[in-house]
Amino acid sequence: MAATTDTEHEEHTGASASRPSAARRRPGPVAMAVSVFGELLITAGLVLGLFVVYSLWWTNVVADRTAGKQADKVRDDWAHGRDGGPGALDTKNGIGFLHVPAMKNGEVLVEKGTSSKILNDGVAGYYTDPVKAVLPMSGKTGNFSLAAHRDGHGAKFHNIDKIKKGDPIVFETKDKWYVYKVYDILPETSKFNVKVLSQVPKESGKKKPGHYITLTTCTPVYTSTYRYVVWGELERVEKVNADRTPPKALR
Repeated sequence: MAATTDTEHEEHTGASASRPSAARRRPGPVAMAVSVFGELLITAGLVLGLFVVYSLWWTNVVADRTAGKQADKVRDDWAHGRDGGPGALDTKNGIGFLHVPAMKNGEVLVEKGTSSKILNDGVAGYYTDPVKAVLPMSGKTGNFSLAAHRDGHGAKFHNIDKIKKGDPIVFETKDKWYVYKVYDILPETSKFNVKVLSQVPKESGKKKPGHYITLTTCTPVYTSTYRYVVWGELERVEKVNADRTPPKALR
């Protein structure tokens, strides 16, 4: 057997000495804690991201599908005379359709009530509490007050801030088009301010009974801190013809 040379011995012992022990390679408790905390943050970020996708995208998909089915049912009922006759105040799935060109959201089915259960289906709802809305089909003076989500669940009033004074708001029933004109806007008010729903909305400057419409939703976007309010006043009522030709305000 060949003897180990001094040089070989030095190289061997030097390599051994420079190799860190297992104990030195193992991270300490602080490093371990930082690593675990980092992994938890990444996981939390992924969960939060998925929740945002669910809230702002998937709920819209589901709500739009539901609203579409309900809207088809209403129009089918109208076509087959199953809504109780011209000017009926309610149907099983909705009373009519809201059209607001400035919001660029197409037609919005209107149903009774403003609870989350109703609005989460991607529709607008008319108030029954704390102030009861007066439906235009009744012919009575009052305020046709409505609410819808601004984000998630169809987000039908997402672009409410695009509405300007003078813009049209049209409500479609089986036999009539109710054409309103926006006359005032309140960009922010307390969510507890029910006066904006009054039959004579004095906060909008009106002092006498009339035929008004009020749109309400949450603001700022993606919060429910305050309420955004738009007021309109009825300008004219047009009969629906056989072809359901939209009024000029929608062309």
